[in-house]
Amino acid sequence: MSGLLVDDRYRGAHGIGRYAREVLGRLDLPWRGLSLDGTPYSPFDSLRALPGLGRESLVYSPGYGALVRAPRQILTVHDLIQLEVPWPGRAKFVAYYGGPVRRVVRRAGVVLTVSETSADAIRAWLRDDAVDVVNAGNGCSAAFTPDGPREVASDPYVLFVGNTRAHKNLDVVLRAMAVATGIRLLAVVPESETAAVRAAAERIGIAGRVDVITGVDDERLAELYRGAAATAMPSLLEGFGLPALESVSSGTPVIHWSGCRAVAEIVAGRGWAVADAYDAHEWAAAMVEAAASPRAVEPPTGAYDWDRTAGVVTETLRRALG
Repeated sequence: MSGLLVDDRYRGAHGIGRYAREVLGRLDLPWRGLSLDGTPYSPFDSLRALPGLGRESLVYSPGYGALVRAPRQILTVHDLIQLEVPWPGRAKFVAYYGGPVRRVVRRAGVVLTVSETSADAIRAWLRDDAVDVVNAGNGCSAAFTPDGPREVASDPYVLFVGNTRAHKNLDVVLRAMAVATGIRLLAVVPESETAAVRAAAERIGIAGRVDVITGVDDERLAELYRGAAATAMPSLLEGFGLPALESVSSGTPVIHWSGCRAVAEIVAGRGWAVADAYDAHEWAAAMVEAAASPRAVEPPTGAYDWDRTAGVVTETLRRALG
């Protein structure tokens, strides 16, 4: 079996899952799914047998799951955040990226990513000028527009969309809520993390002003963005920052840490840049200002388009196929 094959296991209501759905549906090349079981995120998955692949076969993955037995595989490495987690947890990621991922990328001679922030990080990590690092960019669903229904709430609210991983820095927003009285927080998180968010809100004493939401589609999420005084994206590190893009595309400003380059690039002045990532009082001040003076921001135009992203991916794969 030769030609283009796709590891199509990247599905779900998360960044890579959305990227996979949007890009694979727009690829302008014939391809077949690998029909693999299991998860592409397991380090042991990288060693699995791939029967039936020909010497000219090319495997494309919309994520970072390396398959070392593929003749050639082009990965989409969205970011290198896993190499920034604290020790000793970082050790397994250092081994995985330094082993299977680096081997696959160097063999292919090309790797895809989603932003210039991630492209620069990947070049610095690879230290190999023979590898072409291609920034295919990212897109935004057509649902995220200023026009349309919006959430109606009795009190002004700030929206958080993400998860409870350390680099998302949700803790500073929760602590800021204890200072920013009169404001609610709507937190859209994975279903498996709802109990943790509620428990954290209870510890801080703000449980009555925190609503935890899960399982929303793009249309419902767009309503939540439009109704918010602001979206809080306190991430310490991001390869892209999709919630920030969705928010400004919906006309809603973003409160973010100025040191997170990828998010700052997307926001581009459409909100508040907080100087200290951990200062709850500074975050609270921005939240209070947003609630007191509601404003709409102008959405970006042209820069973030799924058709463009899929086109770059298509051309990269076409060149690799020869």
